[in-house]
This record gives sequence, C-alpha cells and structure tokens, in this order.
Amino acid sequence: MPAPDTGHTRYGWILDLLPVRHPMVQVDRVVSLEPGVEIVTEKVVSGGEPCFAGVAADAPARAWALPRTLIMESFGQSAALLWLSGEPKAPGGEEWLPIAARMRRCDYHGDAFPGDVIRHTVRLETVKDGTTAFLSGSSRIGDRTVFTVGSMTAVRRPARLLDRP
Repeated sequence: MPAPDTGHTRYGWILDLLPVRHPMVQVDRVVSLEPGVEIVTEKVVSGGEPCFAGVAADAPARAWALPRTLIMESFGQSAALLWLSGEPKAPGGEEWLPIAARMRRCDYHGDAFPGDVIRHTVRLETVKDGTTAFLSGSSRIGDRTVFTVGSMTAVRRPARLLDRP
C-alpha cells in the first residue's frame, strides 16, 4: 500500500496505519517510501507540543529540548509505517497492532528544539513469519545526526488479544 502522492492525503494514510491519534502521532510527513525496503519521514518540532506546555518563555534553552523518548517514538512510528505499508492484511481481515519490542545499539547524538525538522530514515532488514520485523536507521536534523538505531525489533499482534476498550 504505497503512500498517496499529495501532502494532505499522506497524513490520512499515516493515520490509517498507526493505531494512535493526536497528541501521540509523531510523524508529520512521508518524504519517500519504498515498501519493504526504506522509508524517510519527517517530524516537525513545534513550541506548541504538549511536552512544552509548562515551560516558561524565559526558561533556559535546555528546557525546550524535545524529550528524547519522543524522538524514539517518532522513529518507531516511522518503522511501523514502513513495515505495515509492505505487509499484506492479516488473515481473515483481523485488525493487528504494531508494537515496538526492542531497540538495541541506540545512541543519541544531540537534541531537537522547536523549529527543527527531524528526518528519520528507516530500513527494513527482514520480516519473520509476518509477525516480527527487524529494522535499523537514523534520525537527522539537517546534516546533523541526532539518533541512531542499530537494531529495532517490532511485533504485531491481533488487537483482540490486547486489552482495548
């Protein structure tokens, strides 16, 4: 299922594949996609992010750094988009949810601040039995690497098995 070609419908495509909604959607745009191989996405960091709600205007610059866990989450959502864009639907049309199981050899190399655009490049290494994916990649702001992932393991499980209302 390739992403549509127009910017405003790409966001709808993102929402079709991800099981989260605002404010937890951490991918704003798909720049390029080769299903089953690689995806490049963008996350725009805004001063209006919920994580900055209590930061005073005169707070030190460090207070405005995007929490690194949100960079990791954005990378993980990009990985889910890559994997699920190339995978056939689950047997019987059952709804399956992607879950980040493990990240290894992860390193943070810098921070992101309001006004930055984080560009994630994620590669799909392999998929086992249609339920487990192995990925890797990096996140950059301009020519500066801010996050690298040597290995990410993701799984997908039937939604009916998870405690969902």
